[in-house]
Amino acid sequence: MQTRRIGGLQVGAIGLGGMPMSLEGRPDEGRSVATIHAALDEGVTLIDTADAYHWHADEVGHNEALIARALAGYGGDTSDVLVATKGGHLRPGDGSWTLDGSPEHLKRACEASLKRLGVEAIGLYQLHRPDPKVPYAESVGAIRDLLDAGKIRFAGISNADPERIRQANEILDGRLVSVQNQFSPAFRSSEPELELCAELGIAFLPWSPFGGILRAGELGSRFAPFQRVAAAHEVSAHQVCLAWMLAKAPVVIPIPGASRPQSITDSTAAVRLTLTAEELALLDAA
Repeated sequence: MQTRRIGGLQVGAIGLGGMPMSLEGRPDEGRSVATIHAALDEGVTLIDTADAYHWHADEVGHNEALIARALAGYGGDTSDVLVATKGGHLRPGDGSWTLDGSPEHLKRACEASLKRLGVEAIGLYQLHRPDPKVPYAESVGAIRDLLDAGKIRFAGISNADPERIRQANEILDGRLVSVQNQFSPAFRSSEPELELCAELGIAFLPWSPFGGILRAGELGSRFAPFQRVAAAHEVSAHQVCLAWMLAKAPVVIPIPGASRPQSITDSTAAVRLTLTAEELALLDAA
């Protein structure tokens, strides 16, 4: 697979988002493990998760633990796999989401994620979402402390605007390696963040690149140009979507969620799809 850079590491140009394997309606563990193994077989070396990717209140970190078991049970070499997790967003277990970006919580959350992942240092640790009750500098400062302490190898942020990207990079002394924001044909408002990341050489990780779990299957019907280009290449609209994102900047690494081996296999084929300038212009205007 083509590679792109996160910090000092080369990772596959397409990552795997683990969220669908742990939220409501998730598949059984066997299928989830098969999905992760299929991703590894295709050359995926970036797997994204979070301690909040779980269903019930008593299973915080479900997705982290699942990924750790899947990696341990894989027959091939996983030494180059970068697991990216996040802290600061919580699910009480009633379907809602809450926030705690306090330094105390983030440091406790990191320690818990370390244990679930079974590693001495987390590959990439990200502030999941700004907490309006906590000064952003304090939340990012906790990530900096974890980096300085060797608890994490790389630091990132998620759901951040350009001002916060610049602020976080300054607090981290230029060591911000990734920004994970929502970006899809249906959600284009993160274009300024993508452009800033390209300018600064920071990896941009689009989450929900197909428009979210509930609407991913409607991508082609909602955005006709994507389906039209897909038909011309005899591929899925999802492949076209990912190829379109990859063409935007060399720092873009989409992380499509998957809960079936066939889904991630289709997604990774996007790295072999080359779109013309005319096709890219058509998709940009969609």
